[in-house]
Amino acid sequence: MGTNSVSKLCSLVFLVVFVGCSELIQCSVTYDRKAIMINGQRRILFSGSIHYPRSTPDMWEDLILKAKDGGIDVIETYVFWNVHEPTPGNYHFEGRYDIVRFMKTIQRAGLYAHLRIGPYVCAEWNFGYLPLTSSLSLDLADSSPIVVALQFEGFSVYFVQFRGFPVWLKYVPGISFRTDNEPFKRAMQGFTEKIVGLMKAENLFESQGGPIILSQIENEYGVQSKLFGAAGYNYMTWAANMAIQTGTGVPWVMCKEDDAPDPVINTCNGFYCDSFAPNKPYKPTIWTEAWSGWFSEFGGTIHQRPVQDLAFAVAKFIQKGGSFINYYMYHGGTNFGRSAGGPFITTSYDYDAPIDEYGLIRQPKYGHLKELHRSIKMCERALVSVDPIVTQLGTYQQAHVYSTESGDCAAFLANYDTKSAARVLFNNMHYNLPPWSISILPDCRNVVGVQTSQMEMLPTNGIFSWESYDEDISSLDDSSTFTTVGLLEQINVTRDASDYLWYMTSVDIGSSESFLHGGELPTLIVQSTGHAVHIFINGQLSGSAFGTRENRRFTYTGKVNLRPGTNRIALLSVAVGLPNVGGHYESWNTGILGPVALHGLDQGKWDLSWQKWTYQVGLKGEAMNLLSPDSATSVEWMQSSLAAQRPQPLTWHKAYFNAPEGDEPLALDMEGMGKGQIWINGQSIGRYWTAYASGTCNECNYAGTFRPPKCQLGCGQPTQRWYHVPRSWLKPANNLLVVFEELGGDPSRISLVKRSVASVCAEVSEFHPTIKNWQIESYGRAEEFHSPKVHLRCSLGQSITSIKFASFGTPLGTCGSYQQGACHASTSYAILEKKCIGKQRCTVTISNSNFGQDPCPRVMKKLSVEAVCAPTNWRG
Repeated sequence: MGTNSVSKLCSLVFLVVFVGCSELIQCSVTYDRKAIMINGQRRILFSGSIHYPRSTPDMWEDLILKAKDGGIDVIETYVFWNVHEPTPGNYHFEGRYDIVRFMKTIQRAGLYAHLRIGPYVCAEWNFGYLPLTSSLSLDLADSSPIVVALQFEGFSVYFVQFRGFPVWLKYVPGISFRTDNEPFKRAMQGFTEKIVGLMKAENLFESQGGPIILSQIENEYGVQSKLFGAAGYNYMTWAANMAIQTGTGVPWVMCKEDDAPDPVINTCNGFYCDSFAPNKPYKPTIWTEAWSGWFSEFGGTIHQRPVQDLAFAVAKFIQKGGSFINYYMYHGGTNFGRSAGGPFITTSYDYDAPIDEYGLIRQPKYGHLKELHRSIKMCERALVSVDPIVTQLGTYQQAHVYSTESGDCAAFLANYDTKSAARVLFNNMHYNLPPWSISILPDCRNVVGVQTSQMEMLPTNGIFSWESYDEDISSLDDSSTFTTVGLLEQINVTRDASDYLWYMTSVDIGSSESFLHGGELPTLIVQSTGHAVHIFINGQLSGSAFGTRENRRFTYTGKVNLRPGTNRIALLSVAVGLPNVGGHYESWNTGILGPVALHGLDQGKWDLSWQKWTYQVGLKGEAMNLLSPDSATSVEWMQSSLAAQRPQPLTWHKAYFNAPEGDEPLALDMEGMGKGQIWINGQSIGRYWTAYASGTCNECNYAGTFRPPKCQLGCGQPTQRWYHVPRSWLKPANNLLVVFEELGGDPSRISLVKRSVASVCAEVSEFHPTIKNWQIESYGRAEEFHSPKVHLRCSLGQSITSIKFASFGTPLGTCGSYQQGACHASTSYAILEKKCIGKQRCTVTISNSNFGQDPCPRVMKKLSVEAVCAPTNWRG
């Protein structure tokens, strides 16, 4: 079809009104090849992942309403088996795990829900996170049939498959995970039916008048299925049929599962899904995970996905016939406690999402996507009614046109060139297409005017008065230890009740050893897969070593100062989240599996691997529950003035503080500390680690295929410096902060900070009238329809206090460093101040008439603004 064959662009703008179902109105959810159908109406649906355990219940409503305001129709979440069934048959649905409350919050907001039951999840989530209060048997007589040990080169390697499973599942007799195995299928079916039953009891499926329109069974199983062969295919088929038989009345999906049997819909996950097609021609094209960014790992850089590329990927998916897109994540949140998997995944799960870890809107990502959603929704009826006609506009340029007999039309103009803009002729009009872009007509020309925000962390007035308590490693409690020959795998001992496991042995050194008489000290070599290890010789820290996400098996090598007689060697192995990476079959082991050897003695190498080792799970302070307000006074703490003179490894620190005024999100600045964990009033903030990011931080160009190494930030800085403190965890006064420090940091440098928007910027180009007058007139009032607008928005509790920069004309620079260009409207500041000062948000139309007169005729102009945000009661 030529460019002249389209008689008109979309001239009808549809008002898309969400019509939900109440408990009195039961809705049907079905599908055909074009889209999910709700009550027989095909829908283009935008979804956003918000995981309920990664935020607090008091945050849920605000997060969901911000998602709705950003053009999201559906909230998607995993269901986390390990937090809901910590022991067999005992269920937990309270606090951050109150999934019913979360679903009802979605329903009250007038949005739909997608429930990804799994129950296997990926999500960088620990396979067996349990609270420290969990009662776990550590009987070593329990064997683990799922764990198969292979010996090679002196190492034991264990193969297992876990993500989000409860730790007790590992010890069910005869179990084999995620395959055609009856013990696993019984447990999985029991949990799935429990969740479905809970949702049904609360009338939460759309067939009952609730918000849930989709459910997912299993998760990214395709590669794993192929590895298992027939057993994998049988299990996948069983899982699909089991889910269907629960009778939810809504469709089920399986992501990354090409063999998903009818009526289950197979779906796509990835940075791009425009080349994906479902396995049957009568199923809709669904993108269950459009990755908005990427997770962070301690010692790594921060990954950011440019919103231009994300919007390009979404538009490309839609123009190819996609109808359901879920952003993973829309709000990433926080890995509270020890829930981060990985290993080495940071406590922050921000994910460069449109709503940041603290619940604040991230610009320009949020606003750009909001405009994209609005543009696509305007053409929804055409998109779900017909297939596109594709026209080549140039070597790397295409038009996808959806045109119906009733006059509805949607046009997507794509430029796939990664370096050069293109000027194309379409429907007798010229369009300038930026590189790596898709312009959506009629109302969006791809370069959308959106806000950019600059965040800052502001110290509060609180000063911590610290007390310290040294973890006692000289007299470990014999009642909680056991001794056996050889080195044991860590999780089989701890059952993930603690990050910490002590490996202790002793060596007798004769007085005639050469190193005792001026010779070179012996060397201790420890090979570990435990993520981190701290070496203590006779109660003194001798050194530490750490693995990485890419190289979990690492070696400590260090000189050791031994004395004549008996020497005690204590190795503290530290887990930093259990494995959650790679394909869908994880090979992993944790702990010190050896060899452990002394080199440089007169007798030569002394292999300690197979002598007697004594083990203790966890720390003395954990056993004494020093993190709890009820137990924090059970030991004698040292005043901070004395503790500062002698910073020690393995030290507990505590302080009391009052909650700061205001409602800004809070965080702890931990830059002065080493590695450990944090608790507020007995609740775990998570792990901290001041590991400095190594990588390549180059200038980021949005154009071209995105991968996590492409756009990296933070080289040479701590991967994570600030740790989210939920306001709902605080009392007005006398809040207990407890920190356990492994390496010996300086607690006097810890501070409580507020996260707030320092300034907001916007840069919007005016409408350029390239359309003939008769075509403009066919829209009605051209300026009203076409004139773009600047939207400025501070955070709640803030208002715009001043306009730092404003220029309508040809301003230069970027947010934070704008400058006036050769063309500048003198009224720019006055217009912005009149419209915006004192308001939390404001909108200014970009037009010559709005700024008095055209400051430079026949020149394409834009408005650049930077506004300062401050608390509403600010008097500065």
